[in-house]
Parts: sequence; structure tokens; C-alpha cells
Amino acid sequence: MYTISVQAHYDSAHLLRDYEGKCARLHGHRYVVEVALQATDVGRTGMAYDFGDLKRHLKDLAERFDHQNLNDVEPFTEIESTAENQARYFYDELKKRLPKALANGLLYARVWESPGQWALYSPEPGVVPPASYPLG
Repeated sequence: MYTISVQAHYDSAHLLRDYEGKCARLHGHRYVVEVALQATDVGRTGMAYDFGDLKRHLKDLAERFDHQNLNDVEPFTEIESTAENQARYFYDELKKRLPKALANGLLYARVWESPGQWALYSPEPGVVPPASYPLG
């Protein structure tokens, strides 16, 4: 099994509407989103999937949140803009963009809210990649 991963980032503000604590006030983060894709074959090209294509799809999705108040951007006008819900959003939207043959190989989407905290969405239980904070 082959696994590839790419990252993108976006700077956004948000507040948690249904939370009591300081995160109920408007604040910002430099989010890093990471996705991983698995494939059983690399074919003639020797690639599970082109890194450039995967990164382009992820950057396109992240761009709509960059320098925005997440509470003003769908789907977070209706649901909380938590890192957990953001991870699920990226997973679901990226899966729609991948070629059908690879879409089921999307392993996870992880959103880093800060160097010490992240949330991950995967439809499969037990998927936990190493927790080192992205540097680039």
C-alpha cells in the first residue's frame, strides 16, 4: 500500500457559537490542513497520484477560507467552525474532486489549529498519523 500526503494553509477568524469560554469570542488561527491518500498501485508513472494535482485541489478548497470569518462561510454559517468540522469538510469536498478510482483511497483530513492541537476526520476508526506539526 502506498500513502501520499499534502498540506495547505489558511488564515481565518472564527468564534464558537455554542461554547462557553474564550473561544466564544472572535479570534484567529493559521490553520494547516493535511490530507492523505492511499493506493495499491503506482502504475507506469510510479506515482499513486500526482502530488501537484492533490495539492492544487486542497489549496483550492483552503483558499475559500483564507482571510475570512469562517462563521460567514458555508457550511459554517449552520454548523460550528471547529477543527473537527473543518476536517470533515475537507475530507468530503476533496473526495468529490478525486478521480473515482482513487476517491475511496482518501485516508484522512487533519486540521491543525496550532502547533499543539489538531483534529482529524476519517471514516475508518484508528487512523492516527504521527502528530508532528507541519513546518512548511
